[in-house]
Amino acid sequence: MSAPQSAMPFEHRHAGHCETGVTAGLLRHAGLSISEPMALGLGHGLTFAHFPFFKVGGLPLTSYRMPPGSIYRTLAKRLGFRLRRQRFGDAAAGARALDAHLAAGRPVGVQASVFWLPYFPTNMRFHFNAHNLIVYGRDGGDYLLSDPVFEHPQRCPAADLAKARFAKGALAPKGLLYFPENVPREVDHARLVPYALRKTARMMLHTPMIVGISAMLRLARTIERMGSRADPRYVRLFVGQIVRMQEEIGTGGGGFRFMYAAFLQEASERLDEPRLAEASRGFTAIGDAWRAFALAGARYVKDKSQRDTAPLAAALRHCAALEQSAYRELLEIARALDARRKAA
Repeated sequence: MSAPQSAMPFEHRHAGHCETGVTAGLLRHAGLSISEPMALGLGHGLTFAHFPFFKVGGLPLTSYRMPPGSIYRTLAKRLGFRLRRQRFGDAAAGARALDAHLAAGRPVGVQASVFWLPYFPTNMRFHFNAHNLIVYGRDGGDYLLSDPVFEHPQRCPAADLAKARFAKGALAPKGLLYFPENVPREVDHARLVPYALRKTARMMLHTPMIVGISAMLRLARTIERMGSRADPRYVRLFVGQIVRMQEEIGTGGGGFRFMYAAFLQEASERLDEPRLAEASRGFTAIGDAWRAFALAGARYVKDKSQRDTAPLAAALRHCAALEQSAYRELLEIARALDARRKAA
Protein backbone atom coordinates (compact mmCIF):
# COMPACT_ATOMS: atom_id res chain seq x y z
CA MET A 1 0.00 0.00 0.00
CA SER A 2 1.40 3.39 -1.00
CA ALA A 3 2.08 6.11 1.54
CA PRO A 4 -0.65 8.72 2.04
CA GLN A 5 -0.39 11.55 -0.50
CA SER A 6 -0.89 14.26 2.12
CA ALA A 7 -0.42 13.40 5.76
CA MET A 8 1.55 14.55 8.76
CA PRO A 9 2.49 13.03 12.11
CA PHE A 10 -0.50 13.52 14.39
CA GLU A 11 -1.13 12.05 17.84
CA HIS A 12 -4.64 10.67 18.04
CA ARG A 13 -6.17 10.42 21.51
CA HIS A 14 -9.52 8.92 22.44
CA ALA A 15 -11.56 11.57 24.28
CA GLY A 16 -14.81 11.87 26.19
CA HIS A 17 -16.34 14.51 23.94
CA CYS A 18 -15.78 15.70 20.40
CA GLU A 19 -15.26 19.44 20.93
CA THR A 20 -13.02 19.18 23.97
CA GLY A 21 -11.11 16.32 22.36
CA VAL A 22 -10.55 18.26 19.13
CA THR A 23 -9.63 21.43 21.04
CA ALA A 24 -7.01 19.66 23.16
CA GLY A 25 -5.71 17.73 20.15
CA LEU A 26 -5.15 20.81 17.98
CA LEU A 27 -3.50 22.73 20.82
CA ARG A 28 -1.20 19.82 21.68
CA HIS A 29 -0.19 19.56 18.02
CA ALA A 30 0.62 23.30 18.12
CA GLY A 31 2.92 22.80 21.09
CA LEU A 32 0.73 23.46 24.15
CA SER A 33 0.45 20.56 26.56
CA ILE A 34 -3.19 20.60 27.70
CA SER A 35 -5.58 17.84 28.72
CA GLU A 36 -9.18 17.47 27.62
CA PRO A 37 -10.54 18.15 31.15
CA MET A 38 -8.39 21.29 31.44
CA ALA A 39 -9.75 22.47 28.07
CA LEU A 40 -13.30 21.98 29.38
CA GLY A 41 -12.67 23.75 32.68
CA LEU A 42 -10.72 26.73 31.35
CA GLY A 43 -13.16 26.96 28.43
CA HIS A 44 -16.14 27.39 30.80
CA GLY A 45 -17.86 24.46 29.09
CA LEU A 46 -20.10 23.27 31.91
CA THR A 47 -23.68 24.48 32.23
CA PHE A 48 -27.34 23.45 32.39
CA ALA A 49 -30.03 25.04 30.27
CA HIS A 50 -33.62 24.21 29.37
CA PHE A 51 -35.28 26.10 26.51
CA PRO A 52 -39.07 25.54 26.41
CA PHE A 53 -39.35 27.79 23.34
CA PHE A 54 -36.55 26.15 21.28
CA LYS A 55 -37.61 22.78 19.92
CA VAL A 56 -35.60 19.84 18.62
CA GLY A 57 -37.85 17.29 16.92
CA GLY A 58 -40.86 19.11 18.36
CA LEU A 59 -39.60 18.84 21.95
CA PRO A 60 -37.83 21.43 24.15
CA LEU A 61 -34.04 21.53 24.09
CA THR A 62 -32.14 20.65 27.26
CA SER A 63 -28.39 21.26 27.30
CA TYR A 64 -25.74 20.31 29.84
CA ARG A 65 -22.86 22.15 28.16
CA MET A 66 -22.22 25.49 26.52
CA PRO A 67 -23.20 25.90 22.82
CA PRO A 68 -21.07 24.19 20.14
CA GLY A 69 -17.87 26.12 19.46
CA SER A 70 -17.94 28.15 22.68
CA ILE A 71 -15.25 26.12 24.47
CA TYR A 72 -12.76 26.63 21.66
CA ARG A 73 -13.56 30.34 21.31
CA THR A 74 -13.34 30.91 25.07
CA LEU A 75 -9.97 29.15 25.28
CA ALA A 76 -8.64 31.30 22.43
CA LYS A 77 -9.62 34.41 24.37
CA ARG A 78 -8.27 33.21 27.73
CA LEU A 79 -5.00 31.71 26.45
CA GLY A 80 -4.36 34.44 23.91
CA PHE A 81 -4.07 32.49 20.68
CA ARG A 82 -5.74 33.35 17.39
CA LEU A 83 -8.64 31.18 16.26
CA ARG A 84 -8.94 31.00 12.48
CA ARG A 85 -12.36 29.94 11.18
CA GLN A 86 -13.53 29.48 7.58
CA ARG A 87 -16.92 28.71 6.06
CA PHE A 88 -17.72 28.14 2.39
CA GLY A 89 -20.56 28.63 -0.04
CA ASP A 90 -20.20 25.21 -1.67
CA ALA A 91 -18.53 21.84 -1.19
CA ALA A 92 -15.97 22.35 -3.97
CA ALA A 93 -14.57 25.48 -2.33
CA GLY A 94 -14.55 23.74 1.05
CA ALA A 95 -12.62 20.76 -0.36
CA ARG A 96 -10.04 23.00 -2.04
CA ALA A 97 -9.40 24.88 1.20
CA LEU A 98 -9.14 21.65 3.20
CA ASP A 99 -6.66 20.15 0.74
CA ALA A 100 -4.59 23.35 0.79
CA HIS A 101 -4.31 23.22 4.60
CA LEU A 102 -3.26 19.57 4.49
CA ALA A 103 -0.69 20.27 1.78
CA ALA A 104 0.75 22.98 4.04
CA GLY A 105 1.10 20.45 6.87
CA ARG A 106 -1.73 21.90 8.95
CA PRO A 107 -4.33 19.67 10.64
CA VAL A 108 -7.72 21.36 10.94
CA GLY A 109 -10.84 20.88 12.99
CA VAL A 110 -14.05 20.52 11.03
CA GLN A 111 -17.72 20.52 11.96
CA ALA A 112 -19.77 17.72 10.41
CA SER A 113 -23.02 15.79 10.52
CA VAL A 114 -22.82 12.42 12.25
CA PHE A 115 -25.38 11.02 9.80
CA TRP A 116 -23.04 11.13 6.78
CA LEU A 117 -19.89 9.72 8.43
CA PRO A 118 -19.73 6.08 7.27
CA TYR A 119 -17.36 4.89 10.00
CA PHE A 120 -20.08 5.51 12.60
CA PRO A 121 -22.13 2.37 13.32
CA THR A 122 -25.48 2.55 11.54
CA ASN A 123 -27.46 2.63 14.79
CA MET A 124 -25.45 5.65 15.99
CA ARG A 125 -26.05 7.83 12.92
CA PHE A 126 -28.60 10.59 13.29
CA HIS A 127 -29.02 14.12 11.97
CA PHE A 128 -26.75 15.97 14.40
CA ASN A 129 -24.74 18.64 12.60
CA ALA A 130 -22.41 19.80 15.39
CA HIS A 131 -19.95 16.91 15.57
CA ASN A 132 -16.27 17.93 15.62
CA LEU A 133 -13.25 16.01 14.32
CA ILE A 134 -9.73 16.65 13.03
CA VAL A 135 -8.60 16.07 9.43
CA TYR A 136 -4.85 15.51 9.32
CA GLY A 137 -4.20 13.87 5.96
CA ARG A 138 -5.42 12.46 2.67
CA ASP A 139 -4.72 9.14 0.99
CA GLY A 140 -6.12 8.98 -2.52
CA GLY A 141 -9.88 9.33 -2.26
CA ASP A 142 -9.93 9.05 1.53
CA TYR A 143 -9.33 11.64 4.22
CA LEU A 144 -7.48 10.62 7.38
CA LEU A 145 -9.39 11.64 10.49
CA SER A 146 -8.71 11.90 14.19
CA ASP A 147 -12.24 11.62 15.54
CA PRO A 148 -11.78 11.82 19.32
CA VAL A 149 -14.85 9.77 20.19
CA PHE A 150 -13.25 6.74 18.49
CA GLU A 151 -10.35 4.76 19.92
CA HIS A 152 -8.36 4.75 16.67
CA PRO A 153 -7.93 7.13 13.67
CA GLN A 154 -10.49 6.74 10.90
CA ARG A 155 -10.65 6.98 7.12
CA CYS A 156 -13.52 8.69 5.30
CA PRO A 157 -14.19 8.88 1.54
CA ALA A 158 -14.00 12.44 0.22
CA ALA A 159 -17.62 12.37 -1.02
CA ASP A 160 -18.94 11.33 2.39
CA LEU A 161 -16.91 13.96 4.23
CA ALA A 162 -18.22 16.60 1.83
CA LYS A 163 -21.82 15.53 2.59
CA ALA A 164 -21.09 15.65 6.33
CA ARG A 165 -19.46 19.10 6.13
CA PHE A 166 -22.28 20.61 4.05
CA ALA A 167 -25.32 18.94 5.61
CA LYS A 168 -28.45 21.06 5.84
CA GLY A 169 -30.69 21.73 8.83
CA ALA A 170 -30.20 23.01 12.37
CA LEU A 171 -26.60 23.96 13.17
CA ALA A 172 -25.65 23.46 9.51
CA PRO A 173 -21.80 23.32 9.36
CA LYS A 174 -21.46 25.22 6.04
CA GLY A 175 -18.08 23.58 5.60
CA LEU A 176 -16.66 25.05 8.79
CA LEU A 177 -12.98 24.39 9.39
CA TYR A 178 -10.82 25.95 12.09
CA PHE A 179 -7.30 25.93 13.48
CA PRO A 180 -5.19 27.83 16.06
CA GLU A 181 -2.36 30.28 15.42
CA ASN A 182 0.20 31.84 17.78
CA VAL A 183 -0.44 29.26 20.49
CA PRO A 184 1.43 29.86 23.78
CA ARG A 185 3.70 27.16 25.18
CA GLU A 186 2.39 27.34 28.74
CA VAL A 187 -0.84 27.92 30.67
CA ASP A 188 -0.94 30.37 33.58
CA HIS A 189 -2.97 28.09 35.83
CA ALA A 190 -2.65 30.33 38.89
CA ARG A 191 -4.46 33.13 37.07
CA LEU A 192 -6.84 31.23 34.79
CA VAL A 193 -8.16 28.49 37.09
CA PRO A 194 -9.81 30.80 39.69
CA TYR A 195 -11.19 32.98 36.89
CA ALA A 196 -12.74 29.92 35.23
CA LEU A 197 -14.18 28.68 38.53
CA ARG A 198 -15.88 32.04 39.12
CA LYS A 199 -17.30 32.28 35.61
CA THR A 200 -18.88 28.83 35.72
CA ALA A 201 -20.12 29.12 39.32
CA ARG A 202 -21.68 32.56 38.87
CA MET A 203 -23.43 31.51 35.68
CA MET A 204 -24.89 28.43 37.35
CA LEU A 205 -25.90 30.21 40.54
CA HIS A 206 -27.14 33.56 39.32
CA THR A 207 -28.56 33.20 35.79
CA PRO A 208 -32.37 33.30 36.01
CA MET A 209 -35.05 31.10 34.49
CA ILE A 210 -33.53 29.02 31.65
CA VAL A 211 -29.89 28.52 32.74
CA GLY A 212 -28.25 27.11 35.85
CA ILE A 213 -29.78 25.95 39.12
CA SER A 214 -32.97 27.94 38.53
CA ALA A 215 -33.46 26.11 35.23
CA MET A 216 -33.09 22.72 36.94
CA LEU A 217 -35.71 23.63 39.56
CA ARG A 218 -38.06 25.04 36.94
CA LEU A 219 -37.75 21.88 34.85
CA ALA A 220 -38.38 19.76 37.96
CA ARG A 221 -41.66 21.63 38.55
CA THR A 222 -42.64 21.11 34.91
CA ILE A 223 -41.95 17.37 35.08
CA GLU A 224 -43.86 17.01 38.37
CA ARG A 225 -46.97 18.77 37.01
CA MET A 226 -46.96 16.88 33.71
CA GLY A 227 -47.60 13.51 35.33
CA SER A 228 -51.28 14.20 35.97
CA ARG A 229 -52.04 16.90 33.38
CA ALA A 230 -50.40 15.99 30.10
CA ASP A 231 -50.93 13.22 27.55
CA PRO A 232 -48.93 10.17 28.79
CA ARG A 233 -47.32 9.64 25.39
CA TYR A 234 -46.10 13.24 25.27
CA VAL A 235 -44.74 12.98 28.82
CA ARG A 236 -42.66 9.95 27.84
CA LEU A 237 -41.38 11.72 24.74
CA PHE A 238 -40.57 14.77 26.88
CA VAL A 239 -38.66 12.74 29.48
CA GLY A 240 -36.98 10.67 26.78
CA GLN A 241 -35.73 13.84 25.12
CA ILE A 242 -34.13 15.03 28.36
CA VAL A 243 -32.37 11.69 28.86
CA ARG A 244 -31.25 11.55 25.23
CA MET A 245 -29.80 15.06 25.37
CA GLN A 246 -28.03 14.13 28.59
CA GLU A 247 -26.53 10.77 27.76
CA GLU A 248 -26.43 10.41 23.96
CA ILE A 249 -25.82 13.88 22.51
CA GLY A 250 -22.68 15.66 23.66
CA THR A 251 -22.05 13.37 26.66
CA GLY A 252 -24.12 15.92 28.56
CA GLY A 253 -25.02 15.60 32.20
CA GLY A 254 -23.07 12.86 33.89
CA GLY A 255 -20.22 12.74 31.37
CA PHE A 256 -19.39 16.43 31.56
CA ARG A 257 -19.66 16.43 35.36
CA PHE A 258 -17.13 13.60 35.55
CA MET A 259 -14.84 15.46 33.17
CA TYR A 260 -15.17 18.62 35.25
CA ALA A 261 -14.19 16.55 38.28
CA ALA A 262 -11.03 15.55 36.41
CA PHE A 263 -10.36 19.24 35.66
CA LEU A 264 -10.63 20.09 39.37
CA GLN A 265 -8.33 17.20 40.30
CA GLU A 266 -5.69 18.34 37.80
CA ALA A 267 -6.05 21.95 38.98
CA SER A 268 -5.59 20.79 42.57
CA GLU A 269 -2.30 19.11 41.68
CA ARG A 270 -1.00 22.05 39.64
CA LEU A 271 -1.90 24.65 42.27
CA ASP A 272 -1.30 22.48 45.35
CA GLU A 273 -4.82 23.20 46.63
CA PRO A 274 -6.45 20.31 48.57
CA ARG A 275 -9.87 21.98 48.51
CA LEU A 276 -9.97 21.53 44.74
CA ALA A 277 -9.39 17.80 45.21
CA GLU A 278 -12.33 17.70 47.62
CA ALA A 279 -14.44 19.64 45.10
CA SER A 280 -13.42 17.09 42.47
CA ARG A 281 -14.84 14.28 44.58
CA GLY A 282 -18.02 16.33 44.96
CA PHE A 283 -18.44 16.61 41.19
CA THR A 284 -17.92 12.89 40.81
CA ALA A 285 -20.88 12.43 43.16
CA ILE A 286 -22.83 14.95 41.07
CA GLY A 287 -22.08 12.93 37.95
CA ASP A 288 -23.37 9.81 39.72
CA ALA A 289 -26.58 11.68 40.64
CA TRP A 290 -27.16 12.72 37.03
CA ARG A 291 -26.63 9.15 35.87
CA ALA A 292 -29.18 7.98 38.45
CA PHE A 293 -31.63 10.60 37.14
CA ALA A 294 -31.07 9.37 33.57
CA LEU A 295 -31.62 5.76 34.61
CA ALA A 296 -34.86 6.68 36.38
CA GLY A 297 -35.97 8.60 33.30
CA ALA A 298 -35.22 5.67 30.99
CA ARG A 299 -37.20 3.32 33.22
CA TYR A 300 -40.11 5.74 33.25
CA VAL A 301 -40.14 5.89 29.46
CA LYS A 302 -40.14 2.10 29.16
CA ASP A 303 -42.83 1.46 31.78
CA LYS A 304 -46.02 2.59 30.02
CA SER A 305 -48.09 1.93 33.14
CA GLN A 306 -46.18 4.52 35.14
CA ARG A 307 -47.78 7.98 35.43
CA ASP A 308 -46.20 9.37 38.60
CA THR A 309 -43.43 11.82 37.66
CA ALA A 310 -42.80 13.02 41.22
CA PRO A 311 -39.79 10.68 41.74
CA LEU A 312 -38.16 12.07 38.58
CA ALA A 313 -38.70 15.61 39.78
CA ALA A 314 -37.21 14.72 43.16
CA ALA A 315 -34.13 13.20 41.50
CA LEU A 316 -33.64 16.37 39.45
CA ARG A 317 -33.99 18.55 42.57
CA HIS A 318 -31.35 16.39 44.23
CA CYS A 319 -28.96 17.13 41.34
CA ALA A 320 -29.75 20.85 41.66
CA ALA A 321 -29.06 20.84 45.42
CA LEU A 322 -25.71 19.09 44.96
CA GLU A 323 -24.65 21.48 42.20
CA GLN A 324 -25.75 24.58 44.10
CA SER A 325 -23.60 23.58 47.08
CA ALA A 326 -20.66 22.71 44.82
CA TYR A 327 -20.67 26.04 42.97
CA ARG A 328 -20.84 28.00 46.22
CA GLU A 329 -17.76 26.12 47.36
CA LEU A 330 -15.99 26.85 44.06
CA LEU A 331 -16.54 30.58 44.59
CA GLU A 332 -14.90 30.33 48.02
CA ILE A 333 -11.95 28.42 46.58
CA ALA A 334 -11.55 30.94 43.74
CA ARG A 335 -11.40 33.80 46.26
CA ALA A 336 -8.75 31.97 48.29
CA LEU A 337 -6.66 31.22 45.20
CA ASP A 338 -6.81 34.84 44.06
CA ALA A 339 -5.76 36.05 47.50
CA ARG A 340 -2.85 33.61 47.54
CA ARG A 341 -1.67 34.69 44.07
CA LYS A 342 -1.81 38.38 44.97
CA ALA A 343 0.11 37.79 48.18
CA ALA A 344 2.86 35.85 46.41
